[in-house]
Amino acid sequence: MKKRLLIALAVSVVLCSVDRLAFGQLGLFSKEQRIEFTREWKGDRFPDGRPNVPDAVLNELRDVDAEEAWLVLRGAGYHNQFEGGWKTINAGPRLVGRVVTAVFMPFRPDLESVIQEKGKAEGRVGRENSWIIDVLRPGDILVVDVFGKVKDGPLIGDNLGTAIMTESHTGLIVNGTVRDVTGLQKITGFQVFARGFDPSALQNVVLMGINVPIRIGQVTVMPGDVAVSDPEGITFIPPQLCQKIADAAPLVHLQDEWGHMMLRKEKYTPGQIDGEWTPAMIEEFDQWVAKTKHSKIRMQVHQ
Repeated sequence: MKKRLLIALAVSVVLCSVDRLAFGQLGLFSKEQRIEFTREWKGDRFPDGRPNVPDAVLNELRDVDAEEAWLVLRGAGYHNQFEGGWKTINAGPRLVGRVVTAVFMPFRPDLESVIQEKGKAEGRVGRENSWIIDVLRPGDILVVDVFGKVKDGPLIGDNLGTAIMTESHTGLIVNGTVRDVTGLQKITGFQVFARGFDPSALQNVVLMGINVPIRIGQVTVMPGDVAVSDPEGITFIPPQLCQKIADAAPLVHLQDEWGHMMLRKEKYTPGQIDGEWTPAMIEEFDQWVAKTKHSKIRMQVHQ
């Protein structure tokens, strides 16, 4: 009997986890569409189709800054992956995580009635800004477009902030505002990037989708992208480029280190260091690298 109860409990836990992940289907995108529109990602996926970049790659990206990512992204044809102009709460070490998206739009009664009907059918409770937390898993970052709304626009306060941190252990990026800043500052490790702060509560909006494509400023953000923060702002990296960017970063670090050293010695001019390196400079760099503990790294074409 005891063994049966343990088996039943284990099955229940698994089913609950599956149901919880299925919550992410609200809105405009199906699982099949998520897979189709992120088809360049060949790795693992979550049950709802969202790309699942491995934790090991996320850890490597913690040493990558915006400029290093920018070089690879531009080379791959991605020219609109960075967004600045944020106000922050609990700024700390680089924030890195897999993106879970959500989008709110200005309120329409006919749309709201459909969303509420779907939410009820899925067993959702509470306000719509709490629904978007249900899909989060450790290592996720919730990225939400509330169209920059300020008055009656704060997405969360400290209660929902605590819930987000409990589920994801990361932070929040919102094209909108938050409230209860004093309370949010007390949530250790919970980093917030927002457009501003306001004491009002979220209203006169409708939740149109979870894990759908959204716009954050100048960036089209897809579910499963990886968000990487810097003092300058946020870079949203397509999952298929994460490993390439992580692999390129050590070389860029060394290029910068050698270039700074040459400038301090006044051996080369700023134009030479900041421009295309000559074959002689590349050879000198290679020799310097060979003498360091990073001897496996070799010079590539300097862009």
